[in-house]
Amino acid sequence: MSDQRRNLYFYYHPSQELNEKVKELFQLAQDNDFHLTENPEEANIILAIGGDGTFLQAVRKTGFRQDCLYVGIRSHNEAGLYCDFNIDDHEEMIYAMKNAEVEVRRFPIIEATVNGESTFKCLNECSVRSTLIKSIVVDVHIDDLHFETFRGDGLVIATPTGSTGYNKSTKGAVVDPKLPCFQVSELASLNNNRYRTLGSSFILSGERTLKLDVRQDGNDYPVIGMDNEAFSIRNIQDLTIKLSDDVIKTVKMKHNTYWDRVKRTFL
Repeated sequence: MSDQRRNLYFYYHPSQELNEKVKELFQLAQDNDFHLTENPEEANIILAIGGDGTFLQAVRKTGFRQDCLYVGIRSHNEAGLYCDFNIDDHEEMIYAMKNAEVEVRRFPIIEATVNGESTFKCLNECSVRSTLIKSIVVDVHIDDLHFETFRGDGLVIATPTGSTGYNKSTKGAVVDPKLPCFQVSELASLNNNRYRTLGSSFILSGERTLKLDVRQDGNDYPVIGMDNEAFSIRNIQDLTIKLSDDVIKTVKMKHNTYWDRVKRTFL
């Protein structure tokens, strides 16, 4: 770990059990010459304690920082795609940092712009779903091409690391995060003589732009999910999605690759 990165910010959801374990981490960090801060803007290392959901929240709540490292720490003995370290294994953390057994990996993120105004970043996925007991109609454009008209429950646009989440549950492909791309998957599409879609997930190069035009037919109040949070935005007319130039830099164990974690989680 670089000597210039010594300011730590811990992001977690307090509980009686977790508070005791976090105190031990605080002491461990101070014993190894790290400095604790209560202000995430002053940190250059942000540690998320919990699971993958907590890690996603930590990245979002701290503004997708480009000038710091993110570290995921599991609070329970469960598989995690973003969390390499276990809160109870202090020796592994110290050994890894002192013996250069960690490396920085860069995960792609996507940017979603709503109605040409507000732009949001996503590490896992952006989803557009109907809030009514009625299907939503969306014109799907790839760059300047009108690709298809979708009618169904909604669409999921996932990053490579997000491909193992909501996207996978829709039968989307699991994608290597070293590929600069994003994936589009359908939620319960309706195919007939009037509406016709590809019927399968498709993967777009990071150089592509995806535009979704929501048909204003009375169901123009869909829910937009950004990672694991829902955003209430009235009257959504269009959504433009592209791969961001930004990335999330994470500290990972060298011997624990993305595909190691996929195998451990699903196989």
